[in-house]
Amino acid sequence: MARVSHLWRHPIKGHGVEAVGETVLSPSETMPWDRVWAIAHEGARITPGATGWMPCANFARGAKNPELMAIRARTDETAGTVTLTHPRMPDLTVNPDLPEDAARLVDWARGLADRRRALPAFVVRPSRGMTDSGFPSIAVLNRASLAALSERAGQSLAMERFRGNIWLEGLEPWAEFDLVGREVRIGEAVLLIRERIGRCRATSANPETGVLDVDTLGLLDEGWRHTDFGVYGEVISGGRVAVGDAAEAVG
Repeated sequence: MARVSHLWRHPIKGHGVEAVGETVLSPSETMPWDRVWAIAHEGARITPGATGWMPCANFARGAKNPELMAIRARTDETAGTVTLTHPRMPDLTVNPDLPEDAARLVDWARGLADRRRALPAFVVRPSRGMTDSGFPSIAVLNRASLAALSERAGQSLAMERFRGNIWLEGLEPWAEFDLVGREVRIGEAVLLIRERIGRCRATSANPETGVLDVDTLGLLDEGWRHTDFGVYGEVISGGRVAVGDAAEAVG
């Protein structure tokens, strides 16, 4: 039987990853504290205060600026603050809902920005987690698929490259794709697995350094004739999910 090996959330889209031991999922919602905020860039086709779902092209993200992949996050849920760390930046603690803190966050992000591209401009807090999918999704990934890709790369690849929420162990490589269209119980929650996750250049960046060091998309295409990694699920029945919980198809 498959089990949950890791849980991750990303409080500010594209700006930091955080491991957690458990979470509580709710129907048709993203993981709590996952992609709550996003930083729009100067070329974004949105305005401050936007709350609906918006395509990822509007935001500062690792696909355009690999240095962002080296950010780590730590959330204080009680205070509503996020602390960001990066190898070459001072630590930053902010509540992005506060205008002065949002401005500090944008200034900090500009310190990592690629000056050849549109710079970070303002913070938005959408009405739901700003996942790349047009529906509120949970990204479910497979440790065995990562091992297969790591073997092809000739080095161990970190989970953080792939910005997943739930990592499973105990499956065969790429067995997650067979779950598309099926319901899967993970811990107390049930997810409908809706689609595969197409990947971008951000996964080529080393999450320790933010330097592009592995052609993950090329390796996927050469080895398996696709550039997908992981699947998107939608929560249809909520409940607690914790590291070590069982995961199995139920429909």
